[in-house]
Amino acid sequence: MKKILVANRGEIAIRVMRTAKKMGIKTVAIYSTIDRQSPHVKYADEAVLIGEAPSNQSYLLGDKIINVAKDLNVDAIHPGYGFLSENADFAEACEKNNIIFIGPKSHAIRVMGSKLAAKDTVKSYDIPMVPGTDEAITDIPEAKKIAKEIGFPILIKASAGGGGKGMRIVENETEFESQMDRAISEAVNAFGDGSVFIEKYVASPRHIEIQVLADTHGNVIHLFERECSIQRRHQKVVEEAPSSVLTPKLRQQMGDAAVRVAKACDYVGAGTVEFLLDENLNFYFLEMNTRLQVEHPVSEIITKTDLVELQIKVARGEVLALKQEDIKIHGHALELRVYAEDPLNDFLPSVGTLEVYKLPKGDGIRVDNGFEEGMEIPIYYDPMISKLITYGNTRDEAISLMKYAINDYQIEGIQTTLPFGTFVCEHDAFRSGNFDTHFVKKYYSANTLLEQQKTEAKLAALIAVQHYLKTQKLLRIPD
Repeated sequence: MKKILVANRGEIAIRVMRTAKKMGIKTVAIYSTIDRQSPHVKYADEAVLIGEAPSNQSYLLGDKIINVAKDLNVDAIHPGYGFLSENADFAEACEKNNIIFIGPKSHAIRVMGSKLAAKDTVKSYDIPMVPGTDEAITDIPEAKKIAKEIGFPILIKASAGGGGKGMRIVENETEFESQMDRAISEAVNAFGDGSVFIEKYVASPRHIEIQVLADTHGNVIHLFERECSIQRRHQKVVEEAPSSVLTPKLRQQMGDAAVRVAKACDYVGAGTVEFLLDENLNFYFLEMNTRLQVEHPVSEIITKTDLVELQIKVARGEVLALKQEDIKIHGHALELRVYAEDPLNDFLPSVGTLEVYKLPKGDGIRVDNGFEEGMEIPIYYDPMISKLITYGNTRDEAISLMKYAINDYQIEGIQTTLPFGTFVCEHDAFRSGNFDTHFVKKYYSANTLLEQQKTEAKLAALIAVQHYLKTQKLLRIPD
């Protein structure tokens, strides 16, 4: 493998290229017209304009990307995450054109891309499931009957869904049909597929995911868990590894279950098996993400691995050098997704220019970044600017360092989720480890963040005054 095309943009494109360069592999970037001056374009050995700013005219043009790869004698394509990373047709097209797709085979993507197909695939592998239907709902009265048997509240979910779209909580029988209609409508609009199913609503869940890795020789390992329960609108914002709530026994049980899920679909490469964990520490299979996750750095740090390097080696047909017993947990890692969003205005996108943009630095601080000072935040893509990651020997150390790094991260011109990160790190529920996916709903509001910022500003002013008075005293000339 001498040349890789990265079919993505921003921080993940640079992240993949960095490892490829370390391995002596040439890199090709693709870019849209609005990304012409982006750092990932400058970082690559070669770069090709792929289309206009909207993703359906650029980063989603699978056939055009494959033609570019063929013209430049590319050996492999790394899709990153988002865009074409979980597109089975694109993976299949790569295979047909003798280009290595750095990811699973199209079959695994297809099976795990449908929540219903995924449940059907893993049900014979002794994987715990949330009680519910295992096929798409077509008969509403029959579905209502099943919902009553399961017991309200229940959850209606889009089979092809993600990010909370096509998902509805139904508290009682009277609102079942109206919520069903809304879920189906959302699913059709978002995914072009109105298939939905129902399952028991787990009231206070934690979102725990297991990183898995599989080679083409039948070896499958896991690299422990990530806690991803701090979410807004069903999208993760803060992630950490390991979880503060898992016991060694539960960690092993969930890791073993994740390996079985990977084996159920003949998985190859890096993937993530997601579980819900209830208040009694019962876990249930949720879905499998057939790609590298946004939050993969925290797993890399605590296991001292490079997941992109392992992806590339597996794609080259190499046997996994790591055995399960070789992998240990080292310390604690925390990640904050730095979004161009306004946490004081319901996390709505914040568009503008990065008038000031300085990254934090120091031991135990890592920033996976895709922007530079002076750049515009484009409206066409996901609003994530970077990922801020901190590492410590303990969870408390990682949290304290995160607070420091957030304070040292200088961004002016737009609003970001940095203040929200501080709010999370200073909240008693998070610090104690006693939280779930309803953290934002339970504890966060714009007013609480404003009050916190006022308190911090007063404290900073007091410290400044004390420092000034101390300095004046030291400078006073004795009589």
